[in-house]
Amino acid sequence: MIDKTAREARAIRDARTPFAEALTDLGLMEPFFHRSAADIDRLIEAAVTGYIDSMQDQAAHKERTGTVLDDPIPF
Repeated sequence: MIDKTAREARAIRDARTPFAEALTDLGLMEPFFHRSAADIDRLIEAAVTGYIDSMQDQAAHKERTGTVLDDPIPF
């Protein structure tokens, strides 16, 4: 867990609604319905941290052409 700034803490709280909407749309709300706000915030923080870490790691490596088509086809 990071020592969040007030802005980061608010952003995580603000992300609860779209997170809940996505869970509902996917039919996954039931297992999360009775979780605490702290538990939900932990999940959001983990996803955001993983995303940011990946973006920073990717930025450290030059892409071949810089286009989306550099990625291998997933199928």
